[in-house]
Amino acid sequence: MSLDLRLALPALAAWLTSGLLIGAPEGAWSIALVLWAAAGVTAGILVMKRMPARRREMNQRSEPSRWQLLGGSVVLCCAAAALVATAVGVWAPVRLPPEMRAAAESHATLTATVTVWSVPVAARAFIGSGTSGRVRYRATLTQVDLRGDTTRLESPVVVFAEAARGGHEPEIGTSLRLRGTLRPTNPGDAAVALVFATEPAQVAESPPWWLQWSNELRARFAAAATSLPGDGGDLLPGLAIGDTSAVSPALDQAMKTSSLSHLTAVSGANCAIVIASIMLLGGYLRLRRSWRILLSLVTLLGFTVLVTPEPSVLRSAVMATLTLASIGVGRPGRGVPTLLVVVIGLLASDPWLARNYGFALSVLATAGLLILVGPLSRVLSQWMPLALAAVIAIPLAAQLACQPILILLSPSLPLYGVPANILAGPAAPVATVVGLIACLTLPVLPGVASGLLAGASLPSAWIAAVSQTMSTLPGTRLPWPGGVPGVLLLSVVTLLTLVVVLRGPAARPARWPAAVLAVLLVGFGGYAGSLIGTQIGRATTFPANWQIAACDIGQGDAVVVRDGDEYGLVDVGPDPKLLSSCLATLGISRINLLVLTHYDLDHIGGVDAVIGMVDTALVGQPENAQDERLHERLAAGGAVVRQTSRGDAGTLGGLRWNILWPVRGATTMQVGNPGSITILFEGRGLRSIFLGDLGEESQNALRRISPPGSVDVVKVAHHGSADQSFELYAELRARVGLISVGTTNTYGHPTDALLNTLASAGTLSVRTDREGMSVVAPGDNGTIVLWTEKIADRGPPAPSTAAPTAAPTATGRVSGAR
Repeated sequence: MSLDLRLALPALAAWLTSGLLIGAPEGAWSIALVLWAAAGVTAGILVMKRMPARRREMNQRSEPSRWQLLGGSVVLCCAAAALVATAVGVWAPVRLPPEMRAAAESHATLTATVTVWSVPVAARAFIGSGTSGRVRYRATLTQVDLRGDTTRLESPVVVFAEAARGGHEPEIGTSLRLRGTLRPTNPGDAAVALVFATEPAQVAESPPWWLQWSNELRARFAAAATSLPGDGGDLLPGLAIGDTSAVSPALDQAMKTSSLSHLTAVSGANCAIVIASIMLLGGYLRLRRSWRILLSLVTLLGFTVLVTPEPSVLRSAVMATLTLASIGVGRPGRGVPTLLVVVIGLLASDPWLARNYGFALSVLATAGLLILVGPLSRVLSQWMPLALAAVIAIPLAAQLACQPILILLSPSLPLYGVPANILAGPAAPVATVVGLIACLTLPVLPGVASGLLAGASLPSAWIAAVSQTMSTLPGTRLPWPGGVPGVLLLSVVTLLTLVVVLRGPAARPARWPAAVLAVLLVGFGGYAGSLIGTQIGRATTFPANWQIAACDIGQGDAVVVRDGDEYGLVDVGPDPKLLSSCLATLGISRINLLVLTHYDLDHIGGVDAVIGMVDTALVGQPENAQDERLHERLAAGGAVVRQTSRGDAGTLGGLRWNILWPVRGATTMQVGNPGSITILFEGRGLRSIFLGDLGEESQNALRRISPPGSVDVVKVAHHGSADQSFELYAELRARVGLISVGTTNTYGHPTDALLNTLASAGTLSVRTDREGMSVVAPGDNGTIVLWTEKIADRGPPAPSTAAPTAAPTATGRVSGAR
C-alpha cells in the first residue's frame, strides 16, 4: 500500500509558520493576509485553467496534470500556513494584553487570580524540596489587581510559589488568589509570563465536580502505588495516570539515559493502548460496533481528563477520535493522512504547540511507527521470525524518527536505546492497563485494586530495572554535534541509511549490510577519535594555574574563583547536580567564599550542592521568608553568613576582593536584579568583575558610585541580555567576557546588542552554551590563557586594541596582552 503524503507539505508549512510567528506575533496579520491572497489567487488560476478542459472532456475522465497537482499543493500549503498565521494574530493579544505587559514591566507587586492546570511539582531551581522549598505549576491567569485597577484576562502562566504546609498543594482546576510579581517570557513560550508568589496562596474557588473526581482518584491511586516497595510503585503512577511526582531524580535520570523517558509518564501510546483494550473487550463481549465506538470515546474522554491533556496525549486523543469517527461511518481512515490532519488542526487551535518538544516527539514517533515499522519488519524478517522482527522494528522506527529532535535536547546518540526499549517496551502496556484498572476500581473495590496494584508494579519494576541497568553500562551515549547542524547532519545520515536498508528485492542482499557497517565504522571511528583526542587535549592544555572557571550549568550563573587551594564561588546555578559535576571536575571539596548575588532561581537553585562545604557566605538583603531560611540552612551547614554591601572587602588566598554594589542604606535598587552583589577580584596577574544580573540603570549607577576601572575579565550581566550599559563595558575594556547562558534558553540570550557592545569594547565573548566550561588563567608577560571545553566558531574577530588572539588549539586558545 502506497503512502498518502499529500498533506505532508501543508502540515510542514503550518508547523514552520507557527514556529516562526509565535516568536514575532506582531507580523502575524500581515503574513496571514498575504498567504490567504496567495491561496486564493492560485486556486483561481487553477479553476480558470481547468474550465475549458472540463468542457472538452465532459464525458471523459482525465487525470490531473503535474502542474495541476503542484498548484493544488501550493493552495493547500498557503491555506494551512494562513490558517495558523490567523490563529497567531487572534490569540497573541489575548494571551498577553497590554495591561499584563505593563504590570510585568513595572515589576510591581500585584494580586492575581489563577486557575491551576497541572500537578504542582518541586521547583528544582529553588532551595530544597518538598515542604521546605517551592513548587511550580502551570495555570491560567484570569484576573490582575494592580493599584486599584482590575483586569480580566486569559493568559497561560507558570507559577512559582512556596510549598504548602503539610503537602496540601492546590489541585487541578482550583482558582487561587496570590500576591507576587510577573516576569514576561519569550513570545514563543507556551506561558506568557512567570508568576513569583511572595505570599501563600488563598483558595478562591474549588475545582468543578468533573475535575474534583479526577483529582481525588489520582491522589488515592498515587498514594496506594507509592506505598508499594521498590521503584515499581514509584514509577507506576506515571505509567498509568501521568503522575511523576514520586519518581526519584536518580530514576528519572536513568530513564533518560537509557532512552526510556517516554515511559516515565503518560504519552500518546497510552491512549492507543486504552482504546485498543476497550475495542477488544467490546468485541469479546459481542457488542455492536457503534456501542464499542461510543464506549471508547467516553473512556478516552475520561482518560484524558484523568491524566491531564498534555500535548502528546491531546494529539493521540484527537487522532483516536477521528479514527473512531471514520470507523463509525464505515470509511476507516488511513493513519498518515489522519495524523497530518490532526497536526494542522491542533496547530490552528494552539500555534504555540509548534515549539513544544513533547508535541513534536509525539508526532514524529507516530509518523515513524506508521511509515517505518512495516518496511523495517520485512527487512528484518529475512534473518529472524516476523514476530521478533516486529518487536525490534517498533522501537527502532520510533527512535529513528525522534532522534533528530532529541539532539536538540541532548547532543548525543543513545547506544543502548533500542535494546532498552525492546526489553522494557512489552511491559509498558501491561503496567498501563492493569494500573488504570486498579485506579478505577480503587474507590469501589479496594481489595481487588490492591491486588491489581501489586501485579502492575511488577512490570513497572522491570522497566525501572532495565533503565537502571542500561544507564550504568559504559558508553551509554555517543557525542554528536548539537543545534541545527547536528539535526541536519543526523537527518541526512538517517535518510541515507534508510534508503540503503529499505531498497527493493532487486538489490543485491549484501549491499545494504556493507553500507550500514561502513556507516557504523565511520561513526565509531569518528567518535573514538574525538573522544580520545578530547581527553588527551584536556589533560595536556588545561592550565594548572587557572584562576576563574565558568561552569557549564545551563541558563544560570556559577563561576569559581581560585588562588592555590582557596576557592570562591559566585552563585550556584539552577541545579545542584550540574554544580556538583562542575566542582568534581575541578577537584573542589571546600568553598572558602560563597557569593550569592541575588535570589533568582538561576543563581541560587544549586545551593544544595554546597551546603556543608562553605566557610563564609556573602548574601544580599533577603526578600522574603524563603530567603531567610536559605541563610539559616547555610549557617546550619557551618557557614558564616554575612549580608554584604559596597565597601566590604577581604581576601581569598592571595587575591583581594571588594564589594562595589549595592550601596548600604540606599532606599532603592536593593533587591532582585538591580540589587545584585557586584564583586571585584584582583591579584596574581588578573583583575575580574562579576556583575550578577545588573541592568543598564544599575550598571550606570555603579559607574558613578563605584567606578571599577579597567579589568581583564568580566562576568557579563544577566546572561547577555540587551539591558546593558554600553558605557560600562567601554570603561571596563575587558579582554574576556564570560557569558553563562543555556543552550536551549528561550530569551534570545546572549543578544546581538550585547555581543556588539563587547566587540566594540574589544572584549572577546566566551559563551558556556557553545564552549562549555570556560577557564581563564594568567599567562606570561601579561597575557591571558583561555581554555574552553569545546571549540566554537566565533566568526570574524572582534575589533580590539588588544594584541591578536592566537589560533585555537584542540581544546583551548591564548589571548594576547593589551
